[in-house]
Amino acid sequence: MRKDKYSAIKLRKQNKSYNEISQKLGIPKSNLVYWFKNENWSKDIKKNLSQKTIIASTKRLILMNKAKKEKWEKWRQGFRDQANSEFQKLKNNELFIVGLMLYWGEGDSKIENSLVRLANIDPKMIIIFINFLQEICLVPTNKIKISIISYFDIDDDKCKNFWSKTLNIPQSQFFKIQHIRGQHPTKRLSYGICNVIVCSRALKEKIFTWLELYKDELIK
Repeated sequence: MRKDKYSAIKLRKQNKSYNEISQKLGIPKSNLVYWFKNENWSKDIKKNLSQKTIIASTKRLILMNKAKKEKWEKWRQGFRDQANSEFQKLKNNELFIVGLMLYWGEGDSKIENSLVRLANIDPKMIIIFINFLQEICLVPTNKIKISIISYFDIDDDKCKNFWSKTLNIPQSQFFKIQHIRGQHPTKRLSYGICNVIVCSRALKEKIFTWLELYKDELIK
């Protein structure tokens, strides 16, 4: 028997992989595959090594996911802490309180989607909420998006022109109008339902924190 093959067998029986044996002895991996392909004991070792690799990979993935989760939670907590420190300065600001109450009543309540979103048919309510976003939350105008829900029999251009002019938001920041069927026989929506949208998990964390703090203030 070749001396290098004998050494390879010895290492293989020590549960070494083909890569480890190849690196240690300088034997091509193809040679090792050829030597051991019909050896049942080697097949068992291969199976055990594969299982260990899967277990190690799973553990590594779990640790990576845990680290990633902790990283993002720390990032979100930073904005909650910032909201806490800002609250005392803002809690007597009329626009701040009005904006929070509007969001409490009409805003998107699912924090996971990272969308700060409020919908209503009242232009004045929408204007006030946009002022809240711009002046209190310091959201640049170009980050504010508009989505309109309308009926099929209402002119799309008419809706867009109305909301764009009323809100002073360019139509380039409007999403495609969504249509719904039917209409109320007496309560017709002339310009549809306007959705104000800002995509920001950071801002949503802050608004949710402000809301909880203000609820506590009201209860006191």
